[in-house]
Amino acid sequence: MRTILCYGDSNTWGSDPETGERFPEDVRWPGVLRNRLGHEYRVIEEGLPGRTTVRNDPIEGDHKNGRTYLMACLESHRPLALITLMLGTNDLKDRFGSSASDIAQGAASLADMMMRSGCGPDGGSPVVVLISPPAVATLTDMAQMFEGAEEKSRQFVGHYERFAEQHGCEFLDASEVIVSSEVDGIHLDAGAHGKLGEAVAARIGEILG
Repeated sequence: MRTILCYGDSNTWGSDPETGERFPEDVRWPGVLRNRLGHEYRVIEEGLPGRTTVRNDPIEGDHKNGRTYLMACLESHRPLALITLMLGTNDLKDRFGSSASDIAQGAASLADMMMRSGCGPDGGSPVVVLISPPAVATLTDMAQMFEGAEEKSRQFVGHYERFAEQHGCEFLDASEVIVSSEVDGIHLDAGAHGKLGEAVAARIGEILG
């Protein structure tokens, strides 16, 4: 059995933009991925709302830093055949003042840690799929917190793809298949979760066969 780890934020956790609660397991994109891949795969959901790439959050806490928990996570779930990494949306918060390029580079540095971890099969390198998050839509309640995020998020694709190539990991552009919900501009609705799960499953099929 091959193990897939999905490392991300609230859009991997499955936050419902309508209610703020968590979507059921079979609605969340990692759950859709699990059902699509079948019994030969084990899919582990590691989504944390508010998780950044490599930044300590002065308000929500240092544990939101995606680097802080990463190695413990990898070592506890090894061996890992493949890891999906979709982070960067929370780095768009105004409090961090980060550019799209810096955010993408932070995500790529996590991908590099994953590939160098020795947590793949037989102590080797797991395959890493760096996913560029979908662009932020029109913001509502979180507009002030994410001031300027819409423009920056539209720059993600080029930077994520460039750093994925530099670090030697796989790449997937989420914006090719989904858009953020118009309800809050940040999270994915149920339909988007389904589309993303299917797209990731297809990409994994291409990579692992």
